[in-house]
Formats: sequence, structure tokens, C-alpha cells
Amino acid sequence: MATEPRTPLVHALRIAGAGTLLLAGVLVANLFTYAVIEEHNDLDHQRHFNDSYKIFSLTLPNAVELCGERVPLEKLDVRERLDRELLVNTYWQSNSILAHKRAARWFPLIEQVLREEGVPEDLKYISLIESGFTNAVSPMGAAGFWQFMKDTAPRYGLEVNTEVDERYNVVKSTRAAARYLKEAYARYGSWAMAMASYNLGIGGLDKQIGRQNAKDYYDLLLPEETSRYVFRALAMKEIMADPGRYGFHIRSKDLYAPYKVRTHVVDGPVNDLAAFAAEQGTSYKVLKLLNPWLRETRLSNPAGRRYELLLPAADFDAAEGAQDE
Repeated sequence: MATEPRTPLVHALRIAGAGTLLLAGVLVANLFTYAVIEEHNDLDHQRHFNDSYKIFSLTLPNAVELCGERVPLEKLDVRERLDRELLVNTYWQSNSILAHKRAARWFPLIEQVLREEGVPEDLKYISLIESGFTNAVSPMGAAGFWQFMKDTAPRYGLEVNTEVDERYNVVKSTRAAARYLKEAYARYGSWAMAMASYNLGIGGLDKQIGRQNAKDYYDLLLPEETSRYVFRALAMKEIMADPGRYGFHIRSKDLYAPYKVRTHVVDGPVNDLAAFAAEQGTSYKVLKLLNPWLRETRLSNPAGRRYELLLPAADFDAAEGAQDE
């Protein structure tokens, strides 16, 4: 007579007896029933979604200002334009958290330069909305935190060639941006208009002023990007000034600390930057991280210019030791 094959599972079940078989059957039936409910009961699924997932509209601030200038929230379109940018930046959480983190590293340096140039500190938000504190290059070729064009940069004191591109030098490009904005403010008498010209260009803004017979940013019909530009800066100012109001809870220890550096002056050629970095006790990668304006593997410096290179301090990699907020 033929015998049943005895797999380990069958053998174990025979030993355990009928009670185990019954329990196993009940478990399988329950799992099947649960799967069917999960798969087909749309009403329960929708209720679970509604109970678990909440998105809120925002309460706009009662009054806002940028660079000391009042924003006319009593105008319907102004309220709605601000609401749009607050919503975008509140619910684009990853981008706004990165903005907080990176700003902790770069805003102190940028604020210092803006103070030295005698312009409002709020202009720092231009660098944030232009680049997100990355050395991005736009499709049009604008580069660095302040997104200077190659042809415009030299007019404001920035050196741009194959080996050196000071659009990537945070201090020098901030100083150049401040000088541009001061010129624009002298022309328009408004920081909002100066900021609009930073995006659209003075020629483009003047054209719109002439067509519309209006000189106030909030009264001009401008191209979409420029129409949003000042409000993007304003929204980031509002969110970063009171992150908790917009649902952001970022501990101080999670912020990116300023780099700990020392300055090394060179006034001659550096034929091999990798070898130079090694001589200074660092790596080529870190040298380029701290000095992204160095665009090649060498610094020929035929004119014998004086360059300040940033090098890591002894405690460059040390944590700040910030406490939780």
C-alpha cells in the first residue's frame, strides 16, 4: 500500500494533533477575511484616511513688512499672492527645512556683509530664493548664491574666467549684490522695486513702468516670475521668523553650523591645488568645498593678485554641541 509523503510540516502537524490544525485554519480564515475587508471596504478606508490625514489652510499675519517697507495686505491680490507663497513653502516641507538648516550656516556671514554695505538685512532672502544656498547654475548661465550672469558680474567687481569665478565667493558676491541693489534703490526709491529689478532687470522693469504708468511694485502687472519674486522672499522671511506657526519644529542641533575655517593668503601661482591642499593638511575636496570659486585644478594668477583661501580649522569636523530646543 502506498504511503503519504511526510514533509516536515505535515509531520509536525500530526504530532501537534487536530487542535493545532483547527487553530491554523482559523488564523488563515481571519487573515483572508481581513485582506478582503482591506481590499474592498472603500468606506472604511476613506474614513481611516480622513481621520489620519489633515491639511490646514493658513491664517495670514495681520501685518507684514519687508526691508522696513509695509506690504499692503488690504489689497485683495496682495493677500492672495502672499497666501500662495506661504502655502507653497509650508507644504513643501523638505525644501523649507533645508532652507532653515542651510540658513544657519550662511545667513550670519551674509548679514555681516549686508550691514557693512548699509543695506537692509532682509535682502538676504534673495540669496535663499535664488539658489537655496547651492552653487546652482541656471539654464541662462547665472551662477552662485546670488545668481549673477557672467556678463554682469565684472561690472560689480567680480572676477570671472576659466580658473576663478567669484560669483561662487559668498562674501564677494554678496557685496556685489548689495551694490546692485543700492543702485536700484536709488533709482526706484523702493526696496521691493529694487528686488523686482534684480529678477527682471532694470530695463525690463522700466519698460513695465512706462507701459503702465505705475511705480509701485504692488500696483504693477509683471511677468509671473517677477510677480511672485518679492512674495517668495516675504514668505520665507515669515516662515523662518516664526517656524512653529507654520508647523516646523527644528532643533538647534539639527541646523548646519558655519564652517570652522582659517584664512590663507596667496599672491602667486598655485600650480597644483591638490598638492597645495595636502601641504595644508587637508584634501582637494575640502579645499574646493570651502573655495568653490576655484574652478580649475590650479591657480595660475599671472597678475599676482592677492587671494584669500579658506582652509579648515583644527576643529573643522567637530560638532557644535548645540542643545535641543
